[in-house]
Amino acid sequence: MKNEVFSIKVGGSLPQTRLTTYIQEYYKEIDIEDRPLILICPGGAYAYTSPREGEALAFQFLSMGYHAAVLNYSCAPAVYPTALTELAYSIKLIREHAREWHVNPGQIIVLGCSAGGHLAASMGVFWEESFLAEALGITDRELLRPDGLILCYPVITSGEFAHKGSIQNLLGIGEEEREAGENPLIAKVSLENQVSSKTPPTFIWATFTDGSVPVENSLMFVGALRRAGVPTEFHMYPCGGHGLSLATRLTGSRAVQEEVSSWITLAHTWIESRYVKTDKKDSADSQS
Repeated sequence: MKNEVFSIKVGGSLPQTRLTTYIQEYYKEIDIEDRPLILICPGGAYAYTSPREGEALAFQFLSMGYHAAVLNYSCAPAVYPTALTELAYSIKLIREHAREWHVNPGQIIVLGCSAGGHLAASMGVFWEESFLAEALGITDRELLRPDGLILCYPVITSGEFAHKGSIQNLLGIGEEEREAGENPLIAKVSLENQVSSKTPPTFIWATFTDGSVPVENSLMFVGALRRAGVPTEFHMYPCGGHGLSLATRLTGSRAVQEEVSSWITLAHTWIESRYVKTDKKDSADSQS
């Protein structure tokens, strides 16, 4: 495995911002030319990036045969759109190294947990907007396109069911300003209103009893995806608190929820059926 750490510097980035890549070695004997890459954005209410939702997830996806990367993005006092620009830069970096790393450039899937889910979903709805391309000095916006989203108990809305701390940290505002709603960015980052047909296919899961980020966040996004005709797989588990990550002892003894731990197997099936098997079928069809 090739393990590298890239310092990420865009306008407003904090010094510790980095992309850590976990790239499977290429061996002729294994007969896998290019693999999907899962780009992971940990949660942490845009105050920090949780180690529970980073490397442990990457190792699970490595064991499934994928490449992985973890983005430790800039959080407060950095404000929107710094983290989003860092994520766009990371996708661009991965695509530029796709041939060297044996990454399938059409199978870059962004995963986010909690506030990291908001960041991943933001990339899904804003990837084609000019402000990201301009910030990175590029004209080909396709370089920034995520091919899929995996959203784990994501923060989505800035409205009634908002996780207030995440939105306030993201925008650098206080509670009074958020409640007033006069800042136009408050509506901009309410992602259930930003979905279009160009939002990538999405796998999303949450728990009914999440007391920090209400499940309505996921439901609102799923509804928007449905209306836009975006292929979506959604799982709502009946029990479980917030920040479960793998929901096993590997990501904390206080976040063990055995019945929820199936989500990563379901995500694996989703990736295989939507990306890997489809890609193999297309290759076979082209040779026949």
